[in-house]
Amino acid sequence: MKTTSPPHAPASAGAARDITPLEIVPLKRYGRMVIAAIAALLVGGLVFALVTSKNLDWSVVGQYLFAPVIIEGVILTVQLTVLAVIIGIVLGIVLALMKLSDNKVLTVLADLYLWFFRGTPQLIQLIFWFNLAFLFPTISLGFVSWDTNALITPFIAALIGLSLNEGAYMAEIIRGGILGVPKGQREAAVALGFTPLEMMTKIILPQTMRMVIPPTGNQAIAMLKVTSLVSVISARDLLTNAQMIYSRNYYVIELLIVACAWYLLLTTVATLLQNQLEKKYAGRSGNTAGRGNNRGLFKRLTQMGAQR
Repeated sequence: MKTTSPPHAPASAGAARDITPLEIVPLKRYGRMVIAAIAALLVGGLVFALVTSKNLDWSVVGQYLFAPVIIEGVILTVQLTVLAVIIGIVLGIVLALMKLSDNKVLTVLADLYLWFFRGTPQLIQLIFWFNLAFLFPTISLGFVSWDTNALITPFIAALIGLSLNEGAYMAEIIRGGILGVPKGQREAAVALGFTPLEMMTKIILPQTMRMVIPPTGNQAIAMLKVTSLVSVISARDLLTNAQMIYSRNYYVIELLIVACAWYLLLTTVATLLQNQLEKKYAGRSGNTAGRGNNRGLFKRLTQMGAQR
């Protein structure tokens, strides 16, 4: 007698039904947790000790946070930063074009400039410009002359020192941006009859902007903090004015906290502006990957989530 067995489902289908989803258990890294707890306790203890210190008079911090002399220092710090960055960018463009020029003399001169200003401390450069009168008591153009001490004020010496040094670093940033433009863009411009000036101003530099904005923003934020160096030549910036106050009342830490609070505010605003500029140029170029990589302001300020 012929028997028939009941139809069976395919083995693969039955196996699939038997598979239960696995519970994903994150790996417990106890070492990291202990280290994080210790770090949090240390930071918390430091903050608590700072806030509750009997040797720190927070009323003095509040008293001088918006004092006119401090605000004057903040304004001068912003002025120095903006002017030094603008002059540095213009100087950087000129130096970058000199380095990329076929003229060997211009290339060597640009190399010497970068070698000197990037190879010597910025503090020494500032002191040098402030004491230029020892080298040249008068500055003469032949038909007219000026007393160097009267011409090179602390503000002018600070602006010259910061701008010339900034130009050296901006030259490398802009040169990298120019070299990042595909060679075919230049060839197309030549084929269309563009002059070298038109090619640079209408094709190369606009595309270079998108690539140089992030490092330029970082340079501007760094410049904001570097302006504190001008306190050695009494340029009346934020730190100089804070030092003048605490040299009279001896509230050193309180005045330094005031200066730090203003520097943090200014760098936060500068970071926010940089973030907006990057988004704007990423949108114009259609760089969706760039937009996706934009981090929040807090993460940018604290460098959280930065690529390692």
